[in-house]
Amino acid sequence: MSVVPFTAEDAARLQDSLEQVVADGATPGGVLAFGTLDAVPRFLSAGRIAFECGDAEPDRHTAYDIASLTKVVATWPLIGQALQDGLLDLDAPIRDFLPPMRSETPSAEPSVRQLLAHTSGLRASTRLDHYRGAELPLHELLCREPLEDTSGQHRYINRGYILLGLALTHLRHRSLDQLTDSLWHALGMNDTVFGPVTRTRQVAPTEQRIPGAPRIWGAAHDDNAVLLGGVAGHAGVFSTPADLAVYAQRLLTAHVGGDETALGSWLQDSLVPQTPIEPGLDRGLSWILAAGGRVAYHHGFTGTSLYLAPDTGRYLVLCTNAVYHGNARTRIAPLRALAIKTVSAT
Repeated sequence: MSVVPFTAEDAARLQDSLEQVVADGATPGGVLAFGTLDAVPRFLSAGRIAFECGDAEPDRHTAYDIASLTKVVATWPLIGQALQDGLLDLDAPIRDFLPPMRSETPSAEPSVRQLLAHTSGLRASTRLDHYRGAELPLHELLCREPLEDTSGQHRYINRGYILLGLALTHLRHRSLDQLTDSLWHALGMNDTVFGPVTRTRQVAPTEQRIPGAPRIWGAAHDDNAVLLGGVAGHAGVFSTPADLAVYAQRLLTAHVGGDETALGSWLQDSLVPQTPIEPGLDRGLSWILAAGGRVAYHHGFTGTSLYLAPDTGRYLVLCTNAVYHGNARTRIAPLRALAIKTVSAT
């Protein structure tokens, strides 16, 4: 591997783009963390955390609801460890790793691989509120539902990661947040936790769902994660730009052989395309693969992203609370486009 550092011009363009999306009202503020596996991370910031936080400016220690980055920061690495420990088989049905079920469970037939790659055919819409008052356990309620598509077709589905989280809890006899606490502590990610977290000026609020009502602040933005107490396989994690930079560096270091947690070989396996998403994009195991497979990345609905370029040792972290403005979060698309273009450079 030949490490390719970010240039001063890269940093200037990223700063300009971050400031532009803030000026356009796409997000109250945000932080970019970037660098290579062998260098001290660099941080860029713009704007304010939110109106509720007064004049506090976002920095490397600001806590963000990272939404679906939970999939690659929590569930994906834990699955890799379970595979190494012989607790899972990628190509076995998820039913094999859940508590016994008494009824017909068509949604228990997809494999662990298919759940990771979003090719399971499970029902895309996930409404855990429909299960209120049910007598059966959650894993069986999810698995009783009919398949919606033929397996093998890509369709982004949260419920697959909810099932993976439930399977990890069953296999390890520990709660998901206990498992991740151990993982993140070992990686040096001491400010990464499942929510809810205490509301402070260093925690970025997200959306105001109802006019005149309090804004979501310190609790997961994802409704299904909230119903699971904030701890779920698909969403619910809060992290900081500094911790996500540590995570990216540890993954990239593991990828080139400094592997203390089995994550290096797991990352390599996960970079193998499993199914096309659209021209130029494939889905690996959890990660989206771009730039001819040179970049792996994932987004979070709240306005977060994590990009890895294993061949050049580069990474980039984007932390915003763009969902603060509802649909305005889509206006961070130019910043995300620049991020992937920049991290892809060789």
